[in-house]
Amino acid sequence: MAFGVHDHPFYRPLWRRVAIVAVTGVMAAVELLWTRDGFWTVLFGGVFIYSVWAFLINWKDRPPPQA
Repeated sequence: MAFGVHDHPFYRPLWRRVAIVAVTGVMAAVELLWTRDGFWTVLFGGVFIYSVWAFLINWKDRPPPQA
């Protein structure tokens, strides 16, 4: 059975998805407020926005696959 990126069992627990969103958000804020490097700010900001959308807004819990 092939998994899509968002169907992988690694992302099923809520705490992991929230941790990914938090880490990317903190990195975007660090780049914006501390280093002021535009490239990394945009990069981490984009990953943060995408992860919020994919892991929190658009997430649909699916039952675990049966053996």
